[in-house]
Amino acid sequence: MPGVQSTHTRSEMRRARRAERIARLGRGTVLVAAIVQCVLAAGCDDKPRADRDGAAPVAAPVAAPLDYPAPPDSAIPNDERGASIRRGLALFTRTTDSLPAHAPGNIQCASCHVDAGRRHDAAALIGVYARYPRYMDRSDATVSIQDRVNNCFMRSLSGARLPDDGRDMHDILAYLAFLSEGVPQGAQVKGQGMPKMPALVGDSARGAPLYARTCALCHGADGQGHPPALPALWGPRSYAIGASMAREERAASFIRHLMPQNNRGSLTDQQAYDLAAYVNSHPRPDSPGKERDWPKGVAPADVPYNTAGHAAHRPPARLIPRASIPGGKS
Repeated sequence: MPGVQSTHTRSEMRRARRAERIARLGRGTVLVAAIVQCVLAAGCDDKPRADRDGAAPVAAPVAAPLDYPAPPDSAIPNDERGASIRRGLALFTRTTDSLPAHAPGNIQCASCHVDAGRRHDAAALIGVYARYPRYMDRSDATVSIQDRVNNCFMRSLSGARLPDDGRDMHDILAYLAFLSEGVPQGAQVKGQGMPKMPALVGDSARGAPLYARTCALCHGADGQGHPPALPALWGPRSYAIGASMAREERAASFIRHLMPQNNRGSLTDQQAYDLAAYVNSHPRPDSPGKERDWPKGVAPADVPYNTAGHAAHRPPARLIPRASIPGGKS
C-alpha cells in the first residue's frame, strides 16, 4: 500500500534526523552511541535495557582517585592572593584564638584536618575546593563550599557560622583553593577523608583504662586537652554531637590511624573502637536541629542521636545546651 509505505519511510527519515542531531552533540562517546542505537530501535524509554528487562543495570565506571600531593608553603605567591592564603592557613591552625566568637571551644580546624589538611588519610583537604558544590545526604541538599566550612564551625567546633561574604570565609576558601590547585572539578583525590574501619563494637569499659594509659598524658584525665595543640575530647569546649567525630566508627578511624601521636598505628582496630566508645560516652555540646539530619531515613548506623527512621546509637551521657545557632541549618 503506497500510503502506508510512504508513512513508514517518513517515520524512518525522522528517526534518522533525530539520531544525527543527537550524534552531533557528542559524536564518539559511549553515551551518544547508546542513545543513537536506542532511537533507531524506536523503543527508548530512558532506562538501560538490562533494567527494563528486569536485570540489574550495568553500573557506570567510577574514575579512580587522582594522586595529588599537598602544595608546600613555598608555593604560596607573594601577592595579595598569597596574603589571603596565609591568613586562611593561620585561621585554620589557630581558629579559637583568631575567631573566638565562631569557635568558642578548644578545637582548631587543624585538630581534625591534620597538618592543616595536607596529610593523606587524615581528613585531607587536598582537592576539596574542586568537589563543591555537591549533594550531601545528611542535609538532602546540594551544598556550597561555604556551607561545608560552616558545618564544621557549627558541629566540629561547636560554634557559629561565618558570614559567607566576609573576609574570614574568603581567606579560608583561598587556602582551600590553594590546596586544590590543578585538581579537576568534581575529581576524587587519593587520601581524602579518613579510611573506613571494619564493623566492630566498642566497649567503653575497656576503653577507660586504655584512655588512662594512652591518651590522658596529652588530653588530660578530664579530657579537656591543652589548647591550641591538644583538643578537648568531651565537655563544653569539645566537638558537638552533630560532628562526624561523635560517630563511633569515624572516631575509631581517627584514633586507629593517627593516635597516639608519639606511637601512631600502635593500637588495634578493637582498641580504637573501645577508645572511641569511651570518649564519645561523655557529655558534649548539643547540635540544635540535629533531628532534621538525613531526612530520607538513611542515617549511618552509629549516629548517636535520633533522626528519621533511626534510633540513637549509644548517645552521650548528657548533652550540653547551646544557644540557637545563627545563620540557618546546622
